[in-house]
Amino acid sequence: MANPETQTRKQKPSARSAWRETRELFGRHRARITIGLLVMVVDRLAGFVAPFSLKFFVDDVVGQNRPRLLLPLVAAVGLATLIQAGTTFALSNVMSVAAQRAIADMRRAVQRKVLRLPVSYFDSTKTGALIARIMEDAEGIRNLIGTGLVQLVGGVVTAILALVALLWLNWQLTLYTLLFLSAFGGVMAYAFSTLRPIFRERSKINAEVTGRLGETLGGVRVVKVYTAERREQKVFATGVHRLLRNVAQTITGVSALSSFTSLVIGGIGILMLTVGGRAVLNHTMTLGALTTYVALIAMVSAPVVQIASIGTQVSEAFAGLDRIRELMSMEGEDSASAGRAPISEVCGDVAFDNVSFAYTPGIDVLKHVSFRAPAGSTTALVGSSGSGKSTLIGLVMAFNRPGSGHILIDGRDLETLPMSEYRSHLGVVLQDNFLFDGSIADNIRFAKPGATIDEVREVSRIAHCDEFIEQFPDKYETIVGERGVKLSGGQRQRVAIARAILADPRILILDEATSSLDSESEAKIRSGLRSLRQGRTTFVIAHRLSTIRSADQILVLEHGEIVERGNHTTLMALSGRYRDLYERQHSVQEDQFINPGEDFTPEPESVAGSAR
Repeated sequence: MANPETQTRKQKPSARSAWRETRELFGRHRARITIGLLVMVVDRLAGFVAPFSLKFFVDDVVGQNRPRLLLPLVAAVGLATLIQAGTTFALSNVMSVAAQRAIADMRRAVQRKVLRLPVSYFDSTKTGALIARIMEDAEGIRNLIGTGLVQLVGGVVTAILALVALLWLNWQLTLYTLLFLSAFGGVMAYAFSTLRPIFRERSKINAEVTGRLGETLGGVRVVKVYTAERREQKVFATGVHRLLRNVAQTITGVSALSSFTSLVIGGIGILMLTVGGRAVLNHTMTLGALTTYVALIAMVSAPVVQIASIGTQVSEAFAGLDRIRELMSMEGEDSASAGRAPISEVCGDVAFDNVSFAYTPGIDVLKHVSFRAPAGSTTALVGSSGSGKSTLIGLVMAFNRPGSGHILIDGRDLETLPMSEYRSHLGVVLQDNFLFDGSIADNIRFAKPGATIDEVREVSRIAHCDEFIEQFPDKYETIVGERGVKLSGGQRQRVAIARAILADPRILILDEATSSLDSESEAKIRSGLRSLRQGRTTFVIAHRLSTIRSADQILVLEHGEIVERGNHTTLMALSGRYRDLYERQHSVQEDQFINPGEDFTPEPESVAGSAR
């Protein structure tokens, strides 16, 4: 099966698609953007009052000694200043809010898309990298909609208006100036096309470094136990150094662009002094007109400098949009399920018809597996580590798709069922159950958000959670911490069982559901699990073979194939693989002076691995 992350990296970013997404982004926030651009135009027009007032001041007030014009000029400049102050405040608020709304919308859209991607994508992608895509890549669009857009568009508008005025004041000098600016525009276009891939690579490196850092912090106990602090420091330092080299490249490019900008501005200044000075000396241009020309040149030059710096930010934003586009273009489970006939009812009859599956093409993990689990029956999966038990369960949960063959649910091919509807009929208790950083009640309610506290208490009683919950000061409102770290392994397992009971599923998955429980705790919830299994199709993976003796059928898997099948009595009579595993467990129990007649007994890791 191809790596989805690799597939996305093979796609080359398209400038056309980036602009298309930018237009769509503008379309979703066009009201605020339109208001902001109108305010920006007023702001820029007010900015022309001061430079044009210089011409009247030099030529008329001073040159022709007309002091009565001074007060109107001062009033005009003062009014323009007030207008600019007001529009600057309005722009900052309108556009900044629009940018933040766009960022929030983009993050919601990306997170929604990510949650609907197939599980295989998460198996090959680091969590930290996904977090970076959701949180950091979306941040770049602030430069497309926020103040960056105002400065970019405003700079272009100011430059155009100023050029018109410059042509009016001295068209020959302005044509020379345009030659410099055209050369600068060409260099900028080349620079941005060069910098954009570097910014894109920076996002990728940052996601990788963030992902590894998240893994290190999440597994800090393992890091400390194996004294791997120095190794992790080295890995992180290597990633940070790669990021530093990338940033240094962009700094070099941006610095070169800024340096070239200074050369262009300096060249325009020299040209203005040479040509403009001669025009004043030849009396073809007044001193006031030259003074205004100088001020307008500054108004052209400033936007050019802004465009150089903002253009870099825009390039970075486009790089983020490229990465988001790749992810958003991936096919999610919802789109694959679109148009499928809804599920009226799930009875729970599950059948595998000649199913094969491979994570890596050519290396089958399951080979031509066929069996039927009738509705309401219990099917136990037994086998050594790597035999394909968890893979088979993953196929039942539709986390992966068969390479060949069919999985039938109530006689209907699983490929034809809407995934979200189908999974709403599943209940799962895993060996390592995930709890969210919230209250115990919220974690149990995760299977049924609208459940009352009485329902939560009832399922907790069945799963024997109430015994330890009632001992906490905050009882059901006790915060469990990240991944349930404030609870013991057995307590987390019982909360997960209560959550599965509350879900009231038609198909129940118990993947070593009691592995974290001691013998006493396991015995207490045995009756709860038995009542939970009644009327439900149940799949059980258990390394304690004594716990599955009551299963309707036991499938023994080895190397991805079913080598034995039947109930406990039948398989013991065969004297095959199942009996060998069963007797080995009991012999170990006897060696440890444990009564072999007890149904629920702990065992060493080696035996657990042999049956997994």
